[in-house]
Amino acid sequence: MKLVVDGKELELTETGFLVNLDEWNEAVAEALAQQDGLELQHRHWDVVNYLRDEYFNNHENQPNTRTMVKAMGQLWGEKVDTKTLFDLFPGNPSKQAGRVAGLPESRRKGGY
Repeated sequence: MKLVVDGKELELTETGFLVNLDEWNEAVAEALAQQDGLELQHRHWDVVNYLRDEYFNNHENQPNTRTMVKAMGQLWGEKVDTKTLFDLFPGNPSKQAGRVAGLPESRRKGGY
């Protein structure tokens, strides 16, 4: 698969994840989100930036949705539940947001 952003052709995996993580930028995130019918707002970016920080600054950690709920609750200073994240990323918050964040596809099958 290919994605064209700002005239540059980027290679994607069969499931739509970036092949070269170094090609990610905010314009790429917007294009990936647009493919899913998402318009990135402030809270979307909070999730995307959190996932990128966890991946690049915490030994390639890719948090599951439960962990993301806790982190966003702390960041936003309010009670956040799974529905809140599914409202932002209906295609599964940890996977869809990770794809928009330019991270590799998580091979996790659930659990912790």
